[in-house]
This record gives sequence, structure tokens and C-alpha cells, in this order.
Amino acid sequence: MTRDYQYNYSALKPSLFNSDKRIKKAETIARVCEDFAGANTLSGLHLLDVGSSNGIIDNHLANYFGQVTGIDIDDAAMEHAQKEFNRNNLRFLPGDAMQLAFGDNTFDVVVSTQIYEHVPDAGRMFDEIYRVLKPGGFCYFSGNNRMMLMEPHYRLPLLSVLPRSLAHHYLRLSGKGDHYHELHFSYWTLKRLCKQFRIVSYSAEVVADPDKYGTDYMIRKGSLKWRLARFVAQYMPWVSPAMWVLQKPVRNGR
Repeated sequence: MTRDYQYNYSALKPSLFNSDKRIKKAETIARVCEDFAGANTLSGLHLLDVGSSNGIIDNHLANYFGQVTGIDIDDAAMEHAQKEFNRNNLRFLPGDAMQLAFGDNTFDVVVSTQIYEHVPDAGRMFDEIYRVLKPGGFCYFSGNNRMMLMEPHYRLPLLSVLPRSLAHHYLRLSGKGDHYHELHFSYWTLKRLCKQFRIVSYSAEVVADPDKYGTDYMIRKGSLKWRLARFVAQYMPWVSPAMWVLQKPVRNGR
């Protein structure tokens, strides 16, 4: 079965409208960007959020960046964003992650968080992100890889690890769906898809210092969960969620 676009995702996942969690997620994005680019520089940058959904995250990011543009194929989510958030430096447009309707070298920063597994062709999405970034610009990328004990969309153990045909059967038997649309890649495949960028991993750093990066609501520093997560992020990246900054070289090949 050919993987098509996953339309109207916000209708399938009401949790996307949890403002508190979305704002906390946005704060982590901002803090990683501040660490990479410098806190005083963000106000002069134009950011594109690929897969912006209902606009909660982008509305918070507009407190940090000079201009924020959010795109999504989810019509209902776009309508919500345009209705709820009205700021001079914030706009929302319908848009396809695999065919970005912007010129080359347009944006200083791109955000792609938990999006790649939903699009029909993640490789094309990364190519488009690379194209619209200015030389020296960067993408905040976060996403899970295939080697997960618990699949986050359906809360089913090892769902993402199974071959696709078995994953479809597993999902149907669970009663949680009839087709496993999401497609997660391994750590090594993700690195290959992003090979045109300079990859700077923040995965271990964000886990190590949750207070600095605003993730203390998920993991408390010093707890057993924190110690285990820190070990996995540092020494077993192939089973740890990716949180990367992908920088477009100033010149190709450099």
C-alpha cells in the first residue's frame, strides 16, 4: 500500500490542543535555538515551522523570533491557528512539507518536530528544508527513531520495530486502527537522510540538563529515570529520540 498524506491529523489527536504541553515544547525549541545561535540573535531571524498544526507552538516562538511562518496540510488546524493567533510577526499558510512554496535560501531557521514519520517521503522533506534555508541557517529537528520500546502514537510496545505488514496486523488486533501510517527510520537512516547538513546533536545535552532546556516537566534531574535516560542518550543514541540542529553549510562541501 502506497503511503499517502496524513490529512486532518489534529482531528485524530485532540492532545495537540493541550496548550500547556505545547507551550513547554515550544520553550524547549527556543532554548535549544538560543544555545546554538545565541540568545540575542533570534529576534532578527525568520523561522519556518514545517508542520505547525494549530499554531500554539508558533505563537510562543513568536516571542523569540523576528518573524514566524507556520505551514501545514491540516486545514482545520490552519483555520484554528489563523483565528486564534493574530500577531504582526506571525502568519499561517497551507503548505506541503515535500513541496515548500518558498524560494531558495529564504529562512534563517526551520523547525521540524515529530513530523518526518507522517510525510510520504521524509527524504524529500529534508531536501526541501535544506533548499529553503539560507547558507549558515539551521533546522531544529526532533523525532523518534524506529528502535523504540513503546510507539508513542498508539502506545503499543515494539510497533515501530516490526515489519510493516506485521505492524498493520498488530494495530488492527489492538483495536487502535486499521493501518499503521507512521514510518520511523533507524538512527543511521536518519543520519543518512540528513547527510547534506552539519548535524549537531542535542539529544544527550537536553537530557543531562533538563532545567536549562525546559524539559524538567518530563524528567527530574537526579531521579532514576533521569539517570537511565542520560545513559541511553549518551551511549545508545540508536534507541534514543533525536534532537538535532541541522545546519546548512555556508558553501556546499564545507
